[in-house]
Amino acid sequence: MADKKGAPPNPDDFKLKDTKPQLGERWPHGGVRGGHGWIRGDRTSSTYDLVEQMNYLYVHVVRAKDLPVNPVTGGCDPYVEVKLGNYKGKTKHFENKINPEWKQVFAFTKEKIQSTVLEVYVRDREMVGRDDYLGKVVFDLNEVPTRVPPDSPLAPQWYRLEDRRGEVKTRGEVMVAVWMGTQADEAFPEAWHTDAASVVSGEGVYNIRSKVYVSPKLWYLRVNVIEAQDVEPNDKTQVPQAFVKAQLGSQILKTKLCPVKTTNPLWNEDLVFVVAEPFEEMLVLELVNKAPSKEELVGKISLPLNIFERRLDHKAVHSRWFNLERFGFGALEGDRRNELKFSTRIHLRVCLEGGYHVLDESTMYISDTRPTARQLWKQPMGILEVGILSAQGLQVMKKKEGQNNTDAYCVAKYGQKWVRTRTIIKSFNPKWNEQYLWEVYDPCTVITISVFDNNHLEGNDKTTKDPKIGKIRIRLSTLETDRIYTHSYPLLVLQPSGVKKMGELQLAVRFTCLSFSNMIYQYSHHLLPKMHYVHPFSINQLDNLRYQAMNIVAVRLGRAEPPLRREVIEYMLDVDSHIWSMRKSKANFLRIVSVFSGMISMSKWLGEVCKWKNPVTSVLVHILYFILICYPELILPTVFLYMFLIGIWNYRYRPRHPPHMDTKLSRADGVPPDELDEEFDTFPTTKSSDLVRLRYDRLRSIAGRIQTVLGDIATQGERFQALLSWRDPRATCLFTFFCLIAAILLYVTPFRLLAIFAGLYFFRHPRFRSKMPTVPNNFFRRLPSRADSLL
Repeated sequence: MADKKGAPPNPDDFKLKDTKPQLGERWPHGGVRGGHGWIRGDRTSSTYDLVEQMNYLYVHVVRAKDLPVNPVTGGCDPYVEVKLGNYKGKTKHFENKINPEWKQVFAFTKEKIQSTVLEVYVRDREMVGRDDYLGKVVFDLNEVPTRVPPDSPLAPQWYRLEDRRGEVKTRGEVMVAVWMGTQADEAFPEAWHTDAASVVSGEGVYNIRSKVYVSPKLWYLRVNVIEAQDVEPNDKTQVPQAFVKAQLGSQILKTKLCPVKTTNPLWNEDLVFVVAEPFEEMLVLELVNKAPSKEELVGKISLPLNIFERRLDHKAVHSRWFNLERFGFGALEGDRRNELKFSTRIHLRVCLEGGYHVLDESTMYISDTRPTARQLWKQPMGILEVGILSAQGLQVMKKKEGQNNTDAYCVAKYGQKWVRTRTIIKSFNPKWNEQYLWEVYDPCTVITISVFDNNHLEGNDKTTKDPKIGKIRIRLSTLETDRIYTHSYPLLVLQPSGVKKMGELQLAVRFTCLSFSNMIYQYSHHLLPKMHYVHPFSINQLDNLRYQAMNIVAVRLGRAEPPLRREVIEYMLDVDSHIWSMRKSKANFLRIVSVFSGMISMSKWLGEVCKWKNPVTSVLVHILYFILICYPELILPTVFLYMFLIGIWNYRYRPRHPPHMDTKLSRADGVPPDELDEEFDTFPTTKSSDLVRLRYDRLRSIAGRIQTVLGDIATQGERFQALLSWRDPRATCLFTFFCLIAAILLYVTPFRLLAIFAGLYFFRHPRFRSKMPTVPNNFFRRLPSRADSLL
């Protein structure tokens, strides 16, 4: 895209940038917490050592007692006003209460303090006229103590109220605590930040606070519909041909129509749903007869989910018969028309699957691989810490009262834990400096961080959406352990007019290993739980189940306070990643070309050797060829030794920073307008002609599958490249040393013996084959690809 003057954008604007923020905690005079005022090395544990320190003046207004009443009204409607220079905040007021209790914390940014005194006023709210003055307490800021976590909270104290002249009143006290602290203080998340108090009011206050969310615990519910007995249609002269319709909330699935007409139909078909704890919906089963003119309900039953068995492995569960009920039919039945009566019974095998991981995100960017059942979880092998520092150069997102505004907040998702930073009001360069921590169970996972603009400062308007500003993905396996990465990531969004840089997000990331042996073991372990390979789902099932899981997560997190909105969930979980895009197809095709470029270069080099363009090289290749022919046992050791040397050589050129959104790789820097119009077209299309719509949607659906296949092929090839490229330092280290050991073992072992064992292993009987993936296959599937950098 070009800017307003028509000049092309600078390619460096879309690249990752190194930053050097001052991380850690710094306190006056340094003290015992670290040299030069910084905590270093052998410091005490800190939860905010990956962010820049932000200092706040905290005022905790607890309660008041024995307040004077109004001599006219005979009552008192008290509230507290905290004033610091030009900034002030107010507590809620109570009606006719002389001993009110507020328990409210105000936070003043130290950088904006322009006064030396803090004034705490207690006032009586009046419906008409000016509020009455009940008293005040004045604090000298030079005497305010500094609280250093993990010290206990400062104890509040009672203070006598003073009149306007500073004299102590005979009646009325207020309990207050005042201290200097940082964002590491426990009071920080729930504090009323006074710089936002003038803009936000009412319910909007809750929408700007930082919060941590937990995804609901998801299960797969497998309903195996086996058979039914004594199916009785309305028309007794007709033999029924039935199917079963199952509904769970908004999810509706049907079995196939029984191929024969019979009163005892047999299906033996699995219907799989996604459910979340606590189980709120009922499983509703309807037995439907396919009559010649219409479908008629034969029987119905509603079952609570708590009665079903929870399965942790592939062992079969017990089946059960359930009696169906229906309403009576027929004119001769008279008043018994609405009376429930026994109709038939159905044979079911139903269980809650605890051995699967319920996928609510794309497997390309998966952040959690644990099964549903907690009994199957392993111990965490690492800790991921992310410091969300600041953003720079954010674009204007809305116009309000004649002013350009952006009210930005961040959302990060890893595993079941979602975090949301506080909203910084009216700032194009917001500073959050908030740090969060996640337990890591698998290093081959991805954390997703996005920035949004808050459009809910006035309250919970469900029709308004929070527009996206940009997204970042970081694969943990590409990070070195115990190293702090401080980079500024470009926030890129593809719009109908082209790719646009919305600003930059500055992060500090650290991946700490708790168990090195467990981490190495993970590279040989299958990525998903065992049940995904023993009883796999079809591709269509996985797509449908993933959509249902995303929908459940969006509904449940939308009930939180403040809610995490549907547009945020969908953007974070890439709900539209399967939609056809010519741009993505071209990008995946070029990824394949890049993967095979090495083979093309090798064929060109061999052609040059055959043509004797460089006689010295040709002679050396001939000598090596004759040696390998005469001594075939040197072939495999030479190949592995050569790959070992390449891996060691490429160590110098290993990536120094995590991957980021690459506009060139994504083919987003030069997309034709017609392709963008196609990519941003709705699905189904909004074209006027019904015929064009049908063909267009069918083409996009098929092309979307082709696009996914191309991406998978490119991913496999890029994983081969990742073996020796040090994108995943642990995997490359393992493979290079494996090559060295293999080269030595193959050198000392007779080649013919190896060939015999290899042949016997390749042609082994199916009895000796496992359904589970092999160790090399597990290792290969965990290698990173460049899919993380796709926009």
